Amino acid sequence: MKSAVETLNPTRVRLTVEVPFEELKSSLDAAYKKINQQVTVKGFRKGKIPARVIDQRFGRGAVLEEAVNDALPKFYTEAVNEGELNVLGQPEVDIKELKDGELLSFTAEVDIRPELEIPDYTGIEVEVDPIEVSEEDVDKAVEELRERFASTSAVERAAEDGDVVTIDLEAKVEGEVLEDGIANEVSYTIGSGELLDGIDEAVKGLQAGGEATFTSELKGGSAAGKQAEVAVKVAKVEARELPELNDDFAQMASEFDTLEELRADSRKRLENMKQYDQATQAQERVLDKLLELVEVPIPEKLLADEIETRTHNLEHHQLPQMGLDIDKYLEIQGKTAEEFKTETEEQAVKGIKTQFVLDELVSREKLNVSQEELTEHLLRRAASSGMSPDQFAQAVVEGGQVPMLVGEVARGKALATVVEAATVKDTNGQLVDLSDDEEEETATEVVESAEDTSEPEAESK
Repeated sequence: MKSAVETLNPTRVRLTVEVPFEELKSSLDAAYKKINQQVTVKGFRKGKIPARVIDQRFGRGAVLEEAVNDALPKFYTEAVNEGELNVLGQPEVDIKELKDGELLSFTAEVDIRPELEIPDYTGIEVEVDPIEVSEEDVDKAVEELRERFASTSAVERAAEDGDVVTIDLEAKVEGEVLEDGIANEVSYTIGSGELLDGIDEAVKGLQAGGEATFTSELKGGSAAGKQAEVAVKVAKVEARELPELNDDFAQMASEFDTLEELRADSRKRLENMKQYDQATQAQERVLDKLLELVEVPIPEKLLADEIETRTHNLEHHQLPQMGLDIDKYLEIQGKTAEEFKTETEEQAVKGIKTQFVLDELVSREKLNVSQEELTEHLLRRAASSGMSPDQFAQAVVEGGQVPMLVGEVARGKALATVVEAATVKDTNGQLVDLSDDEEEETATEVVESAEDTSEPEAESK
């Protein structure tokens, strides 16, 4: 077999392959064997039909076609390996010549990973938000905890903001009561915004037994997005009573003996959250700076496939779970279809660039992924998917996704390497130290977000 590589552009090549006919012998034998098992000829046992009879009855062309279909993947792979190509996706194959007994010639056009020049990244500087927790922040956290321990008691007065009302609802669209438009004994806190628009104004001022109607757009169900006339009846009004903020509350709501200890723990938790947010912000900004330094040609077909995948996932998986369609989503986001298309393309380009650049760094820095690192990553992905670790691991193995997970961890390590070399300061001018044990896992999450790795479309094939 002889092969040659022609570069069409920085991300696409054409392979020209010539195969002497004798190298097709094993595929021809396999073709005769396969046809033998599929056909019957009077006078011959199944599977024992001579090749000359098959040629006479079914045509030599059918045998050659079967043999070529069997042989092409092998010869294509040999040509790719011979050319040391890092291919993406499936090739477009064109058979140029097939001379029985002499020669098979074909071309294959395929996208490849571009060769990248990674410049010195040690001079990257980024600025992030400082870790600052105010007394107001602590007050808010303690108040939210206090809200969770609120008690209620029935009152004989009109409902007010903050009261808990028990209500019955009935929704009509165009005068017809919806099959799923009736809900009884619904508990609702006035002002929480957890039900329909307009319900707060409807129930405020009503006592137990009071009724009202209002118009609202339904957020879910069979008539989601439609205007409905909603009848509401108040069955009960309860006032919420918050516990006093003292040591007794601290003992009831936490493992601490005093309110002062509870507040100190709340402050620590808030600082940890802000520290995590700061690290994520630093990694995102370092990644953006790194991508600005590298010129990355994007394969057109890969980009088109990535855009299609992202759009399909949004329209057919994510939005239906929220009871939305694409038109309603765009309305909520305040975007036009053209703006959405542009934004999706920008996100897809960033995802592909992120993968290409970080994969190049993985290779250049000789970064490896240990079994322990892969297991930790798998456990985190399992937790975020809602599956048990065993279920998630089985799904990953059965779906052939282990290389994808290894790639995610490796790229996270590559980003962490760049972040470690960067200068990170907060807006107060203080240097930020990001060298902790969780830096690589946080970086992996940032990479996943940039790549949108729900579908590994940019993986090498």
